Amino acid sequence: MTNEAEDAARHKAKMAKRKAVQDAEVAGKTLEKGLLIVNTGPGKGKSTAAFGLILRALGHGWRIGVVQFIKGAWSTGERKALDAFGDQVSWHSMGEGFTWETQDKARDIAAAARAFDKAKELMADDGIRLLVLDELNIALRYDYLPLAEVVAALQARRPDLHIVVTGRNAKAELIEAADLVTEMTLVKHHFAAGVKAQEGIEF
Repeated sequence: MTNEAEDAARHKAKMAKRKAVQDAEVAGKTLEKGLLIVNTGPGKGKSTAAFGLILRALGHGWRIGVVQFIKGAWSTGERKALDAFGDQVSWHSMGEGFTWETQDKARDIAAAARAFDKAKELMADDGIRLLVLDELNIALRYDYLPLAEVVAALQARRPDLHIVVTGRNAKAELIEAADLVTEMTLVKHHFAAGVKAQEGIEF
């Protein structure tokens, strides 16, 4: 047997063992439930990942809800793209901009409360399968909403409802309650080199 044939045989045997392990692991997973997913961390891509999940869910015919807690009525690529899905996506930009722009805590608290009321309304809609609460972590970080109440409401979601919460600095209590937590790690960012926010990349 040539070296090339031996390598191929070793590879095939190795992959057969790997497949057996993977198949056994997959077979052991029997639960199906609505997940509480948290995308956090200092790196770019938290909301972007949530919108990617929306695209996947839309491909399966799901109805989607989006509530934006901080971002206002920006003209973003994701909003324009999802508008094409009509009533399949219920989108609500409830924020008034970043906290350093409004500089008005009472106004920010009121906006966050309205956004959370909308989130609870969408959570109660049996037709919605996936709900994205964009930048909710920011509202919680600045104590615009009562943390315990928010976590309790998310934990009490319908058994078939998936919720994604985005934003840096996720609270420990939310992380504890979540089923899946991903932390985006900043390795390198083009802003540091003087590159401005660009259409199609940042918005």
